[in-house]
Amino acid sequence: MFQKILIANRGEIAVRIIRACRELGIRTVAVYSEADREALHAQLADEAICIGPAPAADSYLDMERIISACIAVKADAIHPGFGFLSENSKFARMCRKCHITFIGPSPEIIDRMGNKSEARNTMSKAGVPVVPGTKEPVKDVQTARHFAREIGYPVMIKASSGGGGKGMRIAESDLDFAENFQMAQMESMRGFGDDTMYIEKYVKDPKHIEFQIIADKFGNVVQLGERDCSIQRNHQKVIEESPCAILNEKLRKEMGETAVRAAKAAHYENAGTIEFLLDKDRNYYFIEMNTRIQVEHPVTEMVSGVDLIKEQIYVAAGMPLSVTQEDIRLNGHAIECRINAENPEKNFMPCPGTIGQVHLPGGFGVRVDTAVYSGYEIPPYYDSMIAKVIVHDRTRAGAIHKMRSTLGELILEGITTNVDFQYEILNNRDFCAGDFDTSFIEKNMGSR
Repeated sequence: MFQKILIANRGEIAVRIIRACRELGIRTVAVYSEADREALHAQLADEAICIGPAPAADSYLDMERIISACIAVKADAIHPGFGFLSENSKFARMCRKCHITFIGPSPEIIDRMGNKSEARNTMSKAGVPVVPGTKEPVKDVQTARHFAREIGYPVMIKASSGGGGKGMRIAESDLDFAENFQMAQMESMRGFGDDTMYIEKYVKDPKHIEFQIIADKFGNVVQLGERDCSIQRNHQKVIEESPCAILNEKLRKEMGETAVRAAKAAHYENAGTIEFLLDKDRNYYFIEMNTRIQVEHPVTEMVSGVDLIKEQIYVAAGMPLSVTQEDIRLNGHAIECRINAENPEKNFMPCPGTIGQVHLPGGFGVRVDTAVYSGYEIPPYYDSMIAKVIVHDRTRAGAIHKMRSTLGELILEGITTNVDFQYEILNNRDFCAGDFDTSFIEKNMGSR
């Protein structure tokens, strides 16, 4: 087992990883930017190193500084969390070259599954259903438009190296294709330094269903059930839950087995997520694989009882999974609300600032993952998510009631958040009935 792990991240996920390491008796090293000098993760870790100025490009995305910090403190491994360098194959290769264990899949797997075109081809060969689309990435508008006509409008334009809703546009016809392609391509260059795109058939108003998998170095792959991530705004998830209310046991079993087959086809190791679209006729299609831990991993932990961060560490250390598929018994229902420092009444404008009084809710089946505290100043340089509130109950209805109560108890003074917006969703009749898809927010709250 590792003696010391450096966490190449910030915020609540860095705190989450530090706590898991503590429970395993592993020392931790936090890295922080100048803007995060007083951040909770820098205070909780056994050691902390400043790696640069506030902008992420000069700190949390600076591979050489992070590697240098790891070598200086003699850490055995790096956990990248999510975002930043978590799916960067160059960084994983640098870790390997410097004899540092990267807690995640190999750089080769990151390349294979991170490039959406190659991932689709890998899945097709393994018999995993995929949305009709281009087999190879495209760079120019004319070639892309040709494929769009072949596939049939509407189409989804996606960045080959994209993620998190960036570099994505829907084109309804030839008339708006060029503009949307160029906008998506510019976003891709800004966000990922890659201008290759791919085109796929746009599945209208689907469910977004993802399956959590974990795989070790011995060929063992376990799936821990599904998450319904259909409540989204601009392709960014807002509320996630497990299990999905509309899946019957037959379809759940089939999709879970498909997720395992997909992971094995990729020769995958460590934690990952197989993402599907589920259409109105209950047909499902692979869309992508996330080669990292997900923001929404706590809902899976709540229903499965499996600590995914610890399993990541076990696998990276060369140990077998601590559970088998037969051990997995999903229990009850879990819901997660992402709490962002933003103003929904002003087009979700980010609202950084200093937090005054803080009261975090608690009680049976309540979990809050956060790095905020009274007096903490939210910097304007990073993602606006400041907390995740997760609840667990025996039934979905019980979990919804518990989440309403829990959000009503949450106090974060001094800043504007999306808590009321979340509460509005939780009181929506269609949401409570499980009758929603990825267009839910647009249809129900489109005037915001």
